[in-house]
Formats: sequence, C-alpha cells, structure tokens
Amino acid sequence: MSKYSEKFRRAQRQQRELEQRIADDCRVSGHAAPKTRRQFLNRGLMAGASTVFLPSLTSLLSSSAFAECVIDNDPALGAGKIPFLAFDQGGGANIAGSNVMVGGMGGQEDFLTSAGYAKLGLPDAIIPQNVGVDRSFGLAMHPNSALLRGMLDKTTAGTRANTNGFVVPARSENDTGDNPHNPIYGIARAGANGEFVAAIGTRNSESGGRSRAPDSMIQADLRPTRVRNRNDAIGLGGGVQDGFPNGRVATASSIITALKLGQITEAAATEELVQCGFDKTTATFNTTILAQDLDPSADTLLQDIFPNGELNDGDFQKTAATMKVVVNGYGGAGTIEYGGRDYHQDPRPETDGKDFIVGQAIGASLEYAARLGKPLMVYGFSDGAVSADTNRPEDDGQGVTKFRWRSDNSQTAASFVLVYSPNGRAALRNGAASQQLGYFRPDGNVETSSSPFANSVTTLAEMVVLNYLALHGQQSMFGMVLNNPGLGTGAAADPYIAFDPIV
Repeated sequence: MSKYSEKFRRAQRQQRELEQRIADDCRVSGHAAPKTRRQFLNRGLMAGASTVFLPSLTSLLSSSAFAECVIDNDPALGAGKIPFLAFDQGGGANIAGSNVMVGGMGGQEDFLTSAGYAKLGLPDAIIPQNVGVDRSFGLAMHPNSALLRGMLDKTTAGTRANTNGFVVPARSENDTGDNPHNPIYGIARAGANGEFVAAIGTRNSESGGRSRAPDSMIQADLRPTRVRNRNDAIGLGGGVQDGFPNGRVATASSIITALKLGQITEAAATEELVQCGFDKTTATFNTTILAQDLDPSADTLLQDIFPNGELNDGDFQKTAATMKVVVNGYGGAGTIEYGGRDYHQDPRPETDGKDFIVGQAIGASLEYAARLGKPLMVYGFSDGAVSADTNRPEDDGQGVTKFRWRSDNSQTAASFVLVYSPNGRAALRNGAASQQLGYFRPDGNVETSSSPFANSVTTLAEMVVLNYLALHGQQSMFGMVLNNPGLGTGAAADPYIAFDPIV
C-alpha cells in the first residue's frame, strides 16, 4: 500500500466526516452550506485558524503539484465571534457578597440575613440592607467591593453604561486545580477563533489556567497556546514554531525544506500545505500582520489604559498581552490566571488588594474592547471560596471595616459573567431573574438545588458556553457544539440564558 493511497483514503474519510458535519449544521441552523473560511469559522465547523477547504484536495495529495486554494479575502480578523476572556483566580478567592452581591430566590437584592453576609465578610454596618448596592456595571456589586474599585479605576462611564452581567451561585472544591471550571474548549467549539490560534492562556496547561477544562469539551487541536507577555504575543505571528513558518505569509518551499531536514513528518507537511491554503507556491492572506501589531507595549490604547509603567508589571503584562491577542481577533478566547488567591488568615488589606488587581484587569479588558468598538464576554471564577472570621474585624486598607477571611469554604462560592456591547447594555432575557442564576440560602451558603450547576462544576462550564452561543442568537446549536450536554438543550436549557443576543 502506498503512503499516498493511505493519505488519499484518510482524506476521503475526513471529507465525508466534514460533509456530515455541514449537513447536520445546515439542518439545525437552517443556513445554506458554508463556502468560505470565514463562514466555516463563524459556524464552528473549523478548528484551526488558518484552515481552508480545497475543492482539489485529492490532487494535492496524489501529485507534486499544489492545487489552487480558496483564499478568504474578508479583511476582518478572527472568526467574527465575540471575544472571550476567562479570569481564573487560583486558590479560593472571594466573589460572593464582599464583591458581587448574592441573594435568595428573589435575586441579587433578595437579601440574606446579617449572619449570612457576615460569613461573606460583611459586618452589620455595611450589609447591603444598610448601604445598598452598586450597579455601575449593571450587575449588582457591593459598594465597598475591591473588585468593583479596580473595575472603576480602569473604565470610563461610557464603558460601564454598556456593560451588564450575571452572578452564578455554584459551589466548587477548595484550593484545587481539579475543578473543571474552564469552558475555553467549549467556547472555541462554539466558533471562537483567531487568525493564529483558537485559544490562548497565561499558563502552560491543558486549559491555559489553573482550573482544568471539562473532559467532555477537550479537543486536542484547540489546546491553548501560552501567552504571558509581549514576546509570547509577538511570537504568534512570526518566526518558525514546531517546524512551520508562523506568519501571515508562508511559502510552500519552506515547508518542503523543513520536511527534507527531518524537522517535520511527511504527513504533517501535507496537512500544513492543506491548512495554510496555498495558491500555487504561496498563500498570501488578506493582510500582513507585523510584530508591532501584536505587541501590547506598542499599542497606544493599552499605554493609556495602563499608564505610568504599569505595562512593566507582571500582573498587567499578561492581561495586556492576552486582551491584545483576543480582542483584536488574533486568538478567539483566552484565560488569564491569577494565582495566590488562597485567602484564609491573610490580612484583609492584602486580600482586598488582590481583588483590586483582578478588578483592574477586568476593567482594562472591558475598556480596551470599548475603545476598539468590539463586544467582549468576561467569565470570572475561582476554585472554591472562603468564609470570614466574625471575631476579627479589621480595616480593609480603605478605611472600611470588614471581617478577615478565616477558612476555605466551598459552600460560599460563586462565579460571574460580564458582557460589554458597543451597541448598548445587553438586555436581560427574563429581567432581574436573569441577573442571578440560582441562589444562596439565608445563612450564606449556596442552595445546591437552586440550579443544575449549583453543585456541578462541569454543568457550570456548559452554562457559560450556552450563554456565549446565546449572545450570538445560536443557542439552538448548543447540543451539537457540546454533544449532548448534561445541562440539556432546548426548553430545558432556556431558563439559564441570561441575555438577549448582542450581535
């Protein structure tokens, strides 16, 4: 059996599989069959950022001549999907109560008891019954939240006015990377993609962060590429990576040279020729992207958002590099990890200081999207949570008395989503009921029967993917994207969609 015959059969099998996926997509979506690379990307039918589908695939594999490819001439970057950023706070950070407001069955402002809020770090003097809530970003937050203070520090009034969010009471295990919190593979499978990569992360891990991704979502070809700083961001667009030219213009001769030198296998070289989309000997893409286009330190908008040398700070370097890649469409989705969030027994000024930094990073991302006129979805989560020591009141460093965090507590956990739209604040699908999905008990613990994801982290990640699709009006594709999710589909999943579409 010749190696070309084997490749030919494999190509035929892949072609049949692709045709079946297209047929399934057309049946579910009601759209005509896709023809261009951008249409494949938009509908989640293509994993690699630079893949093209060739009408003469068989001739490429059976002869030395390069077939003529279909080149996408759309000048927009990325897949036309909403950029997505996940903020992974490793160690068990506080989200509920002291930062994002949580309440009972009636929503965020169905307030808990004073004892319940005390467990969440709030003395009687500053429980929401006495000080109210802050809705600068649509989502109700505590007025003395350090996370809110950081977000306010990096955003303009216009950005805040076009942002909305929802909170998700949901327990997860304490201080462990084993929680399948990160939905980044599901987001990529839903169509998020970029010119260079589908996903990136600040950590060299399967999810790109600390918490892992649900096993059911993982797809090897979507594994996040690590981007921690400007050098990593620039590296996406130039030089040679894994033996292949890694720029916007790649020549067939350089791939063949790599093959002859033994840097890549013949199968890999063939796949790369197909994916790069060559027209004769060179695949010239729609624009040339230079190193400075990927460099966050050369971006005047980022220099303004991170003034006074903040771009030299490690906490902000990784945020700036990740948002630069994702919001501009060079990557589809990104994870930004902030470690050291194991808060128990640490002084409140220290833990609130860490919340402030994450708030600045989130606010900066929203502001950057706003200045570029792009939508953005942000997902904030942590592995587990904390409860407070009500016998240890202390100044939070801002002149406000709060309780010091005492111990890990998976029962006080929550996650949250923020959505920015250049077209105005996203509309809640079911009013206030959509702003809190699930609820807390009066004593400050998650009511684990309040939603399908209140006690299932995998289902929580599925819910984030559902809401990402729904922002595009594509919730009908949920079951196909995640292949029979535990959350269910159709009417079963509809109550857990927070917003009307924004694109």
